[in-house]
Amino acid sequence: MNVLTGRKPERRPVWFMRQAGRYLPEYRKVREQAGSFLELCYSSQLAAEVTLQPLRRYDLDAAIIFADILVVPHAMGNGLSFVEGEGPKLETVRSSSDLTRLKPGLKSKQFESVAESVNRVRRDLDSSISLIGFCGAPWTVASYMVEGGSSDRELARKFAYQREDWFRELLSRLVENSIEYLCLQIEAGADVVQIFDSWAGELPGDLLTEYCIEPIQEIVAGVRSRFPAVPIIVFAKGAGHRHRNIYLKTKCQAIGVEAECPLEFLQSILPAGAVIQGNLDPLLLLCDEAVVRKETLKLVSGIPRDRHIFNLGHGIKQQTNPDILTTVIETIRDHDHG
Repeated sequence: MNVLTGRKPERRPVWFMRQAGRYLPEYRKVREQAGSFLELCYSSQLAAEVTLQPLRRYDLDAAIIFADILVVPHAMGNGLSFVEGEGPKLETVRSSSDLTRLKPGLKSKQFESVAESVNRVRRDLDSSISLIGFCGAPWTVASYMVEGGSSDRELARKFAYQREDWFRELLSRLVENSIEYLCLQIEAGADVVQIFDSWAGELPGDLLTEYCIEPIQEIVAGVRSRFPAVPIIVFAKGAGHRHRNIYLKTKCQAIGVEAECPLEFLQSILPAGAVIQGNLDPLLLLCDEAVVRKETLKLVSGIPRDRHIFNLGHGIKQQTNPDILTTVIETIRDHDHG
């Protein structure tokens, strides 16, 4: 919170995308108990438990609520299931008639159970540790809805190029529902919220402005009108040099960045006070300890801690050895003290 609000931090803040997840044996145990991934997301007691697990194991500065970016379409009445080994399967939305079955997510059991998870975590979390709420960005969520699951997103891009009215309407509804969802999480105790646009980098030129930047800008403005003091992080993965435009237009407090985008370059194109979150390659965590230390040190040496939140360029991989995260964190803390 110090870094995000422009105060001098005592140390460099650290958290990891997907820090609650399948690489942890304690997570796998709870996941088994839940029965299915969705049941784990919507059982507030179990979701709170897996959110807190990494904080017991590691010296982290934030917890991120355990949920999924597809909670919003599910809450809007769009069918969703998760197939083991395949990922999400959604009822497809490909026309204006498909939009008629979507309803507002507010008051849905999906939104309420995630808010309850946030509430539980905030109650049990040390007050010095921040709690992050999140949602998927409209472009990424819409692409899942159009394609019916994980895909190459070519159909979604085609609709975007054709600027179909119903597709714009879908994004507009996702904006409204995402604002409500993030505000519910803040009311329940989230200190910070993050908007994930996992596929932003695939949008060229005007399409990035229209389908990534503008919808996120609307979400940030909507949340800020109700909670002006809550910091917002935008992670538009793959945006490269366009992160500058995203930062300036959305007026977020921090930009999350992919591993491929050099921090030196970002510092040179972003305004002096801009906070950057990222961006160690998750694949590095599968390397030898010496390599992990070297690369972590290289990253933190290249950016001052008062404008950096240490994270990965994407989520922790399932096959990651849990002990390597301790190596990363110790390397960062040693550097801070050095």
